Amino acid sequence: MSDVVYLTTPIYYPNGPPHLGHAYTTIVADAMARYRRLRGDRVFFLTGTDEHGDKIAQAAAKAGVTPQAMADQNSAAFREAWRRLGISNDDFIRTTEERHQTIVRRILQTLWDKGEIYFGKYGGQYCFGCERYYTETELKDTGGTCPDHETPLTHIEEENYFFKMSRYQDWLIRYIQDRPDLIRPERYRNEILGFLREPLQDLSISRPRTRLQWGIPLPFDDRFVTYVWFDALINYVSALGPLDGEKHLTFWPVVQHLIGKDILKAHGVYWPCMLKAADLPIYTHLEVHGFWRIGGGKMSKSVGNVVEALALSDTYGNDAFRYFLMREMVFGLDADFSEEAFVGRLNADLANDLGNLVSRATTLMATHGGGVARPLVDLGDAELGLKASFATTVESVEGAMEKFAFHAALAAIWEFIAKVNRYVDASAPWALAKSGDTGSRERLEVVLSVLGESLRCLSIVLSPFLPRAAMKMREALGESGDLRLADAAFGGGTKPVRLTASKLSGLFPRVEDKKPGARASARSADDRPGTGLISIDDFGRVELRVAEVVAAEAVPKSKKLLKLTLSLGAETRTVAAGIAEHYAPADLVGKKIVVVTNLQPVTLMGVQSQGMLLAGSAEGRLAVITLDRDLPPGAKVE
Repeated sequence: MSDVVYLTTPIYYPNGPPHLGHAYTTIVADAMARYRRLRGDRVFFLTGTDEHGDKIAQAAAKAGVTPQAMADQNSAAFREAWRRLGISNDDFIRTTEERHQTIVRRILQTLWDKGEIYFGKYGGQYCFGCERYYTETELKDTGGTCPDHETPLTHIEEENYFFKMSRYQDWLIRYIQDRPDLIRPERYRNEILGFLREPLQDLSISRPRTRLQWGIPLPFDDRFVTYVWFDALINYVSALGPLDGEKHLTFWPVVQHLIGKDILKAHGVYWPCMLKAADLPIYTHLEVHGFWRIGGGKMSKSVGNVVEALALSDTYGNDAFRYFLMREMVFGLDADFSEEAFVGRLNADLANDLGNLVSRATTLMATHGGGVARPLVDLGDAELGLKASFATTVESVEGAMEKFAFHAALAAIWEFIAKVNRYVDASAPWALAKSGDTGSRERLEVVLSVLGESLRCLSIVLSPFLPRAAMKMREALGESGDLRLADAAFGGGTKPVRLTASKLSGLFPRVEDKKPGARASARSADDRPGTGLISIDDFGRVELRVAEVVAAEAVPKSKKLLKLTLSLGAETRTVAAGIAEHYAPADLVGKKIVVVTNLQPVTLMGVQSQGMLLAGSAEGRLAVITLDRDLPPGAKVE
């Protein structure tokens, strides 16, 4: 019997084209939805746009159009972007739709009738960009500017309606503590519990229509419109229709929200309190991812470094864009984006590894097998090894997807791709074809069958991540019908693979590297500082901290470098370390190491390295320095 799951992205504020952050959340949600469908589960996948509030009203006034016209135009841009990116959402909710506003009014009226909402006065520092007030505590290190936008705040005093959120503080703490996997990864659960150690304030839920017309009027006082969170968050409920309807009763109990960490507080604190007050079940899981950084800093419109999603997809291809985002970011941690790294991934992983395998496998099948690869029989040790390896791959993908570890799922698939490529090299089917004897011909048929079966199985497990490439592979192999993960059993093909084309080449065309300026390289002996004594002050300028390795992988085209993703507690960093000849990537994950954290960032082989790990070496052997006692990531080493 299949499972049921309801997957949601945030609804996006459409005041500009979708950027890298919007695309990442939506693409990983899409990959999860496709994966769950592949398992045979019943899936409902929602995205949409948040169209009320100050920013839309101000943009509309500036453009000389109505807020509704502005919302229609900008929402359509998001819907079109997701269509072009191949997003398989089942619904697209807009907060200006009547179906949404009906549910918002119903929930607000219910809370008013229950005494959960009261009228009061509030004053404070307000950010129009965030559409929220900030407390003095939140502003203590910002110099009075918005922590997110770094813009001046406006002091506003006004009468509003408030939700009695403070009464749910103790309940929420117990609820989260009793459910260790409610908010994932754990670092964000801990962040919410840390926030709840301070007294929880009641939540302003309205704005007077004298200041803001563009919103949903409160059902019990039409002089006010509802505030952003009591409008936007309810989309997850309103998209399912009536609260007593079949769709709501089927999907709401199994809802999983996917969000960026910038809206953690709203989803981790406000939303469960709102649901509790409305007598609605709390979400099953809150899955939280990190930020994309540009040049080590945050993406920002004011800085002018925002990366538009469609521009990248149009330039390099939709599947290449999806692959880079899911492979490069460890879900829950921050990641760095650069076009150089993007092209490196595309060329090494997609063009060289996958694209080359598909091209030469289909060419060999067409040239030496008449376009037909029979079902697998007469398996030798090499073939049985591949069969066992693929079974392990599927298990690894399943385990990774359970943890939203998209990067790990793809890494497991690419390990299998590498093994098939090595199998082709070792089997040398071109030499078998030239030999001409009966034994060679029989051996060639086995090799071609393995290649056909490998591509068939890969087309299934790749489909959640690279849907267009997977479909092209299936079409070339003459495969049709619904995809099911259960069919990805190596040797499970019961009929011959018949190519519908002479070959499948150019699946991922290679992109010519953009030659950057001179990159950092090993300094010559003359450039190196002297080896004499240094003062304690010199040493004191070196900042050493404990870091936990959360991901590790080889750097394309490099025999020496590994790319390490490190958690330092409050932040995530990437380090390129010259230890590939001494450590397998998997052996490093989970280790606590010591890192120099105040070095100038440097780019090595397309990887921005934001530090240096400590290691000892002797007689050609190298050992990474680890801890003999457990310390938290970010702890200072003195």
